[in-house]
Order: sequence, then C-alpha cells, then structure tokens
Amino acid sequence: MKMKRIFLWMMTAVLICGPMMTSCGKDDHEPQSQSQVDIKYFQSWNQCEALSALKDYVEDVTNPASPNFIKVEDRIATFDMDGTFVGELYPTYFEYNLLEYRVLDDPTYKDKAPEDVRQAAQNIRDFVRQGTPLPAHFDMIHARAAAKAYSGMTLAEFDAYVKAYAQQPANGFTGMTYGESFYQPMLEVFEYLKSKDFTYYVVSGSDRFICRSLVEPLGIAPNRVIGMDVKLVSSSQGEEAGVDYTMGKEENLVRTDELIIKNLKTNKVLQISQEIGKVPVLSFGNSGGDCSMHNYCLSNKYRCAAFMLIADDDTRDHANRDKALKLGQQWREAGYHVISMKDDFRTIYAPGVQKVDFTFPE
Repeated sequence: MKMKRIFLWMMTAVLICGPMMTSCGKDDHEPQSQSQVDIKYFQSWNQCEALSALKDYVEDVTNPASPNFIKVEDRIATFDMDGTFVGELYPTYFEYNLLEYRVLDDPTYKDKAPEDVRQAAQNIRDFVRQGTPLPAHFDMIHARAAAKAYSGMTLAEFDAYVKAYAQQPANGFTGMTYGESFYQPMLEVFEYLKSKDFTYYVVSGSDRFICRSLVEPLGIAPNRVIGMDVKLVSSSQGEEAGVDYTMGKEENLVRTDELIIKNLKTNKVLQISQEIGKVPVLSFGNSGGDCSMHNYCLSNKYRCAAFMLIADDDTRDHANRDKALKLGQQWREAGYHVISMKDDFRTIYAPGVQKVDFTFPE
C-alpha cells in the first residue's frame, strides 16, 4: 500500500499541470519550454547546474532539427542502482544487509552457513555496528559468500526471500521500508527519459535477481536489469553439463554457489556490450565502480553525458559530507556532471520519511 502511495504522490505532481499543458495547445512531440518540463517532471528537484545540463542535453539530442539528434533506437541510458536511485546508507548496501540477516539471524539458515560465509557476514555486522573497516577486496569476498548463502534456492524462492526482507523498516529512517528507499528525484529522471523515448537499463554491482526484485515496482522489465551473476542449473540437472541435458517441463531453475561475474568497473562495460549491444549515450552512477561505464558512454560517437550523484546530505540522509564533496571534485575533473543530494534534491525520499539514528538489536 505504501508503494502505491508513493506513485500516487508522483502522479499527482504530474496531473496538477495537466490543464496548463493542455491549454497551451502543445502536441507531445512539440518542444516544451524548460518551465513546462520542470513542472511536469521535476517536482522533487531544485534549480541546479546538473538538472539544467540534463535537460539541455536531452532536449538537444531529441530535437530532429539539431545536428546532435539521436535516433530513438540509439537513445540508451544506463543507471547504477545502489546509491544512484536506491538508498545505500542504511547502513550499507541492501545486498550486504540481506547477507548479514541470512547468515547471522535467519533461523532457517544461520546454523548451516559455512565458516567463510559466516565470516563475511560478521565483517558486515562489525562494519555497520562498530565501524570496523571491511577487509580488502570485500566486494569479491561478499560475492562469493552470497553465491554460497543462497545456493539451492529456485529463482522464485529467492525472489520471494528478497521481497520479504525488503518489507522490513529501513534502518535509520521512519516511514520507509528497504523496498521503498527510492530517491524520488531520480524516479522523475526515469519518467522524463521515458517521455523522450530513451530506453534505460539498470547496471548494478548487486546480484541481478536482487535488482530485479527491487525495481519491479518501478515497472523496469527484467531484461533491462544487469548485475552480478551466479551459475544457474535445472533442478534435476545434477552435474551434467547444460549442453548435454534436456530440462523437463516440471523442473525449475536453481541458484548454485558458483560465481560467474561481479559486475563492477570494466565488467559493467563488458556486460553492457554483451547484453545491450550498444554504447549508452547517458550514464548515471555514484562511485568509482561506475567510472568505466561512464567512460564507455563518453566514448560514444553521439553527443553524450555522464552524471555522478554524491551523498553529501548529512541532514536528511546518513552521509559522510566531507568524503562526498571530495568525490564531487574528483568526478568534475573526470568530466562528469555532479548531482548533489543536499543542494539539488528538494526532497530525497517519499513524503513522511524522516532520518533517525541507527538501531541494532542486542
């Protein structure tokens, strides 16, 4: 019900200007003024350099009279997920929180976890509760541990497991579950790009099937989600190679403990090339793991643009402002547009969400 209220709130903002737009006699394909675009799509944004850059770019490349016009089929945008349009500061990535719960709290699994998986989960718990630094290369440590922790689940079982955890209250906030922790301004970017015939993809370091579960309420199709992958097998396949085995009608696909790819840095580019088959013209991210994807975008023959969001709002969100500001300067020097959550977002989450202190059970 709460997710429905979020989208009703967004649609109300759109519908308010309906008579204004109609009274102007504008066809949907005619150019809109910047004020009309702001009223229709960007209710959650302040006037800012990043938003102006985005609107100027999109209006230019979708204008048939512009020398920078991009055909509809080439209007490809890629979005990182965690920290780009889904909160990642409560108090860490959703998939890290999920693994911690699975291994240390879930009564159906916690006594079955292998020692290396248990250690990875404990690393996460020590990080979020005591601030203990994570071990070097923890992204890969976590990826291998997660592959083992969910091994044996069918895809339907894993989807249900993710969605059940996503219904838990987001730690550090009131009025929001993990599954509702979308940045409202970024959802408005999705709607704007959709209206301009862009196709946007989620390209995340998180597990592909976690991402699919989380973005399903946004209407993002599963085939537009790219993420970390583990090997899948048919439920009765056993050790037989897939090329030699014929799956039966009654079988399901099952997760294994074999990691295929952690979708970070240059791996994001490889996956975009393999699965989309085109170089994006727009790219959105928030961390160094997205730089390769941005640089790939900026190599496009078309006019292109890349945006980095920085978590610099320590009043409405849990953020390290000093670190974020340093990253912002780094991203500007790299040629990316910087989106400041503090300065550019009029609101971050849905109405009624409030930041509170983190709490942890004894």
